[in-house]
Amino acid sequence: MVSHEDEPRMWHITVTVAGQAHDLDGVRAGLERLVEERPFLLTVRYRADRAEVRYWEQATDILDAASLALRLWNEHRGSTGLPQWEVIGLEVLDRETFSMRVDEGTAPPPFAGIGGAVRRF
Repeated sequence: MVSHEDEPRMWHITVTVAGQAHDLDGVRAGLERLVEERPFLLTVRYRADRAEVRYWEQATDILDAASLALRLWNEHRGSTGLPQWEVIGLEVLDRETFSMRVDEGTAPPPFAGIGGAVRRF
């Protein structure tokens, strides 16, 4: 029998990557392919030298959620043509904390209906 602590929970993830500047059209095309491969992404923002990906992840604990998030960019880089940027930021919030921040106005609200929106910073 699985205990309550081992049940998967939802985590709000923000992964920020950065590196050498690339052509904006190429970065956007790679990010659009990423959204096709991972349609659960909420929003993707980018500029020539960085990108930020926001999404919900299901995992049993924060360590599992963070581990999955840290692998996202590298695991899809080859199939999508994304730049070889490194992860420079990671935020993992449980659903309650994320909701509290949205209510306070200190976190951007989830974007219902525009999942996978790719836009410039």
